[in-house]
Amino acid sequence: MKAFASVSVAALALCASAHPGVLHAATESLPQGPIVGDQDLSPFYRWTGALPEKPGLMLREEGIPDQPEIVAAATARRILYTSTDARWRSGIIPVSGTLYLPKRAAPQGGWPLVAWAHGTLGVSDRCAPSWSRHRPRDGEYINNWLEQGFAVVATDYQGLGGPGPHPYLNWQAEGRSVLDAARAALDHSNGQIANAIIITGQSQGSGASLGATRLAASYAPDLNIKASIATGVVSQFPAAAKKSSSEHSFARSLPPQITILMMIGGALGSDAIRPDDLVTEGGKPLLQAAREGCNAELAQVVRSNGLTLANSLKDPEIADRLSAAIEMSPVRMPVPVFLATGLADKSIQPQRQYAAVAALCAAGSHVVWKAYAGVSHNGTVHAAYSDELAFVQAALAGNPMQSNCASISDPGPPGDPLPGFKFND
Repeated sequence: MKAFASVSVAALALCASAHPGVLHAATESLPQGPIVGDQDLSPFYRWTGALPEKPGLMLREEGIPDQPEIVAAATARRILYTSTDARWRSGIIPVSGTLYLPKRAAPQGGWPLVAWAHGTLGVSDRCAPSWSRHRPRDGEYINNWLEQGFAVVATDYQGLGGPGPHPYLNWQAEGRSVLDAARAALDHSNGQIANAIIITGQSQGSGASLGATRLAASYAPDLNIKASIATGVVSQFPAAAKKSSSEHSFARSLPPQITILMMIGGALGSDAIRPDDLVTEGGKPLLQAAREGCNAELAQVVRSNGLTLANSLKDPEIADRLSAAIEMSPVRMPVPVFLATGLADKSIQPQRQYAAVAALCAAGSHVVWKAYAGVSHNGTVHAAYSDELAFVQAALAGNPMQSNCASISDPGPPGDPLPGFKFND
C-alpha cells in the first residue's frame, strides 16, 4: 500500500473556481493516504503529471476483462478522466470509471449515452467498479441499456480509484463525477456517441443522479441532458413542506457502517474531529475495515461485533450532523425525472422517498413516480427497468410521459419482499 501525503492537487491544476457551476471558496489540501482509503491498485489510476485545466477530458483508457453479466458490449474500457473537486475545492482531479459501447451499429448521429451512478460499495479504492467489476445486479442493468442501443459510461466517483477520500453521499461531488464522465465519453467517442444524455442512479447513485441533473445547466451546459432516473431515492429536501414522518435523521436510520463511510468521506466538514477520535474501542475495527475493505467486509464486522450506532460511536448524535451531505433545497429540475421506490424497501423507507418525490413535485419538477409492491431496495433497480425504458424513449422522442405529481400519496411503512423479482433480497 502506497503511503501518500496530504498534498494540494491545486498545485497541479487551476483552481476549481475557474469553472462554471463550481462553488467558489478557498482551496484546501486534498487529504490522501490509507487513512482515507487510498490504495495502490495499478499504475493506471495514478496520474503523476500536470492535469489539463478543463474537467471532462479523457486522460487515458485501457481494456478490462469481460464481465459475465455484460454480454452486449462490443467495447469495454476502463477510463481515467478529469473532474473538479467540489468537497475540498482542490482543483482538477483524476476520476476513474468504465465505458461500454453496444454491439449494434451506431445510428446516424451516434448512440445516446446512459450515465450510470452506482450504489454503496465502500470508500476504499479497491471498491471502485472499474477495478473490482460492477456488482452482478448493476452489470445486468448496464447490459439492459446496451441491448437497447445505448452507450453506457459509469463513474467510480471521486476518490474511488483516484486520489483522496471518496466524498460518500456528497451529491455536489458525485454529481460532478457523473457529468464529467459523460463529457469524457463524448469527447473521446469520435462521433459514435450522441450528445443525448440519460442520467440514472440507484441508492447512493440516486443522489448523484439528481445532483448531476440539478448541476448540469451551470456546471456542464454543453451536455444535452434528456431525462434523469433515480431509484431507491436517498436525497432529502429539508426545506420542503412535506417531510418524512420518521423520527430519526437519515444516518440514524441506517447501519453504523454508513455513518463511518460518511465520516471518512468528509461529511462532518473540514474542521471536524478525526473519525478515530469519534469511534469507541468497539467501533475501531469497523473504521479500519471501511478504510481497507468494501461492503461485504464491513457488514461482516458489524455482525461479528454486534455493532450499532450506540456502541460504535462515542456520541451517536454525531450521526445527525451527516445529513447535510444529502440535503438539497427544493428546485425545479430542468428535465423530466423518473423516480422509483420499492414498497418493501427497508434500507431507505418508502415514506422517506415519498418526501423527496413530494418536494420535487412541489418545486414544479416534471416527475413520474412509480412504486412497486413487494420490491426491496436492491430489487428496485430491475423491477423499474421496463418503466424506465419507456420513460426514456418518450423523452428522446420529444414526447415526455405525463407527470403524475397530482396523484402521489404517502405509501406508508415498508412491507415484505415478495418472490419473482431479480435481486429482491
